[in-house]
Amino acid sequence: MQEIEAAVRQFIVKNFVMARSRGAIAGGDSLMEAGIVDSTGVLELTGFLEEEFEITVEDAELIPENLDSIDNIVGYVARKTGMS
Repeated sequence: MQEIEAAVRQFIVKNFVMARSRGAIAGGDSLMEAGIVDSTGVLELTGFLEEEFEITVEDAELIPENLDSIDNIVGYVARKTGMS
C-alpha cells in the first residue's frame, strides 16, 4: 500500500498547484476542503487512478469516502486491486 500512497502523492503534488503551495498533506486531510482538488480535479484524479492501477472507477464510486483524502484513495485503490 506504500507504493499506492507514493504514486498518489506524487500525482497530486505534480498536478495540483494548491498541493505544492500548501506543503505537507496529512493522509487524512480532505483534499476538497483544503482547496487542493476541485470537481475537475476529481476527474483528473480518477483518470490517473484508472490508468496507473488498471482499475475502473464507477460513477457510484465517485464519493468522498473513496476520493477525498490520500488515505481514502489508498484504501479505495487497494480494495479495487485486491491488495487490501
